[in-house]
Amino acid sequence: MRVLLTGGAGYIGSHTAVVLLEEGHDVAVLDDLSNSHVEALNRVEQLTGKSIDFLEGDLADAQLVQRYFDENNFDAVIHLAGLKAVGESVEQPTRYYQTNLSTTLTLLDAMRKSDVQRLVFSSSATVYGDPQSPLISEEHPVGAGIQNPYGWSKLMNEQIIRDTARAWPELSVVNLRYFNPVGAHSSGRIGEDPSGIPNNLMPFISQVAVGKRLQLAVFGQDYDTRDGTGVRDYIHVMDLAEGHVAALAKTTPGVETYNLGTGTGTSVLEAVQTFEHVSGKQIPYEVKARREGDLATVIADSHRAGEKLGWQTSRTFEDACRDAWKWQVQNPDGYGPSR
Repeated sequence: MRVLLTGGAGYIGSHTAVVLLEEGHDVAVLDDLSNSHVEALNRVEQLTGKSIDFLEGDLADAQLVQRYFDENNFDAVIHLAGLKAVGESVEQPTRYYQTNLSTTLTLLDAMRKSDVQRLVFSSSATVYGDPQSPLISEEHPVGAGIQNPYGWSKLMNEQIIRDTARAWPELSVVNLRYFNPVGAHSSGRIGEDPSGIPNNLMPFISQVAVGKRLQLAVFGQDYDTRDGTGVRDYIHVMDLAEGHVAALAKTTPGVETYNLGTGTGTSVLEAVQTFEHVSGKQIPYEVKARREGDLATVIADSHRAGEKLGWQTSRTFEDACRDAWKWQVQNPDGYGPSR
């Protein structure tokens, strides 16, 4: 299958490209490199011994995107492109709505004009807002309590896709709501390379361990959890990548939605302790006040993905820490200064 991977030079995209190529798919990546690095694709090619067609450009550019569709015989699309920093979305709401919605609208128009009927969409557990229970299934209500424009943009995109599928009955969509991606490829050759100060826990811990940052800020130690810190479901990025490829094989007309997570929660302090164990480094931290909108416990119920997609996780949180540390040690400055 010839697959267009939007945002494929990014963290999740590069790991998904590895699995696609290893499974025998033909991969084209469309990315504007605004928050990613072409070196990631070079390394994917080295890891797999296979080539990627790199299509540079902005997914919101309708003329460019249509030209790429006209020039290529795509069978399916995995849509990962978009802005993803929750805190930044609060500071720059119009930018997030403009980018995350316009890219999806442009993509769907091009898909319909070119009759490309298979889509896997990268959504997020943020669409559940303020969960009514710690363990979240796909039946959990969405929308109530969403605290940031990033989460709203994901939910709006889901609605745009559902409306498009109603108007275009042949469209086959798998909508993936995943929880907290962590880790790196086991080779240490590709991994998470955040711009500036990391927004996520694992790369921040990694940068403290390698000496790039002085200490970790732990926001809140008064939650109703086993050690008072927030508990999250951390999924290894390679398990997540395999979930995208499993979803691609199961697309049928209409829209299906699946959670991708481990079903196991890890607290912030447990994450620190595990990373200290695998790295042999001490992670200094300072407890600070809770951040507005942070929740005590968020864990995925991913049974549906197991039953319908034949997918399940096979890597532990310790594996994720070990792989993230290997990536960090081998690449202290990520992929380098040029993006």
